[in-house]
Order: sequence, then C-alpha cells, then structure tokens
Amino acid sequence: MYMRWTTLRHLAISGMLLALMCGCSTISETATDIKKSVAGFFGLSDENLTAEELAMRGMEAFDDGEYKKAIEHFQKLKDIYPFSRYAMLAELKLGDAHYRVEQYEDAVFAYEEFEKLHPRNEAIPYVIYQIGRCHFDRMSTPDRDQTSARKALEAFQRLQKQFPNDPYSRSAADHLIACYKSLAGHEFGVGQFYFKSHHYRAALARFRAVVSEFPDVGYHQSALDYITQCDKYIAEEKTVQKDTSDAPTTEVSPLLPDSM
Repeated sequence: MYMRWTTLRHLAISGMLLALMCGCSTISETATDIKKSVAGFFGLSDENLTAEELAMRGMEAFDDGEYKKAIEHFQKLKDIYPFSRYAMLAELKLGDAHYRVEQYEDAVFAYEEFEKLHPRNEAIPYVIYQIGRCHFDRMSTPDRDQTSARKALEAFQRLQKQFPNDPYSRSAADHLIACYKSLAGHEFGVGQFYFKSHHYRAALARFRAVVSEFPDVGYHQSALDYITQCDKYIAEEKTVQKDTSDAPTTEVSPLLPDSM
C-alpha cells in the first residue's frame, strides 16, 4: 500500500512540474488534481521533507485556502532546495499565495523574481498580469495618490505589448480602462482646483494632459470646455498686462525749497 501511494504521489507532482516547465500558465489549476492524487498523504516535519513533499504540502495548503501555511512550505522549499526542479513551482506559487492574503509587495517581489529567473517561460503573461493586479488592487479614488494606478497601467500595457494575443492580455483590457479613468480623473480634478483658484495656466496644462495622454474615458469633452475657458482668461490677462505696461506714466517733480 505504501508503495502504491508513493507511486501515485510521484506521478502527480511530476505531472504538475512538467506542466510548469512546459510553460503552463494555469499552474494554479493543478492543485485540485494533486490533492486528489495524494489524498491521505501524511508526512514528517517540514525539516525532514523532500522537495517533492514540500511542494505537495504547499499545493495542498494553497488549494485549501490556507495561504499562509502554503507560503511557509514554498519558502522552505526554496530555502532548503534552491536548485531543485520544484523550486520553480515554489517561486510562482509564493507570488500567488502572497497575493491571496493581500501581501501585495511580497507578491510583486516573488513574481518579478520569477520573471527574472525564467524570462522565456510561457507562464510569463500570467506573471505580468498578476504584477498588474497587485498594483491594481491597491488603487484608490482619483483624488488620492495615483502611484498604484500608474504602476498597474505600466504592467498591463507591457503585457499587451509583449503578448498581444494572450488570454491574459484580453483580461487586462477592462483593468486598463479603470486605470485610465483613475489617472484622467486625477488630472481633471487637479485642473479644476487650479481653475477655481484662478491659476489658469496650471489648469490649462492639466486639462490638456487629460486630452492628450489618456483615451476618452468620460473626461475629454469637459476638459475641452475648460481649455476654451482657460485660453479666454489667459488672453484677457495678457490684454490687461499689456494695457498696464502701455499706460503713460506721469513724472512728479520734486518741490523746490522755499525762497529765503
């Protein structure tokens, strides 16, 4: 019986690893199959587990939604067996597990490390998409800091440029629109602030950016209206300044001293 379960376990984990090494970008889908293949598996402490056993425990924990436990298993796999063929699996699933518990900075680090180590792996479109999602999920409202929106936009644009026909590029399309809305909305809001403060040149720069740097996501027409008003007020300011500078000045002679 032991030999039977050992054989099944080996076949399951080998199939999962083969999928990843062949460039399968849907590695997360193998967790259920692994769990079924190694049902009833119980091992020793993590320190005494092989790379294969750590991989299986990590996948089982991930599939059960125990993401922090999965992180522990995958991290130990990387630390103890850095040159194992299962290390690639751990690198990718560490990013996924960190993402699931909203540890976005750690997730981005793991994904970027995977991309750096395996730039030609066909899981790279998924990895880039997940990097974008890590930033996207941290986006706030247009009136707040837009760093996350910019980084998400950069990741999704890079994905579509490098892999235009990949399914993950198509999935990124809706997220791109949301990024554009947030960034354009921010520029538009800042422009309105400057306009109301009568800083028309600063407002004009913001409204022009809305039109030139972003597709029309609902702000173009309003921005164009503000541009017209800004141009009008700026022209009026120039006229007033010119009239002021052209106005004649009257010299006042100093009073002569009284005669003695």
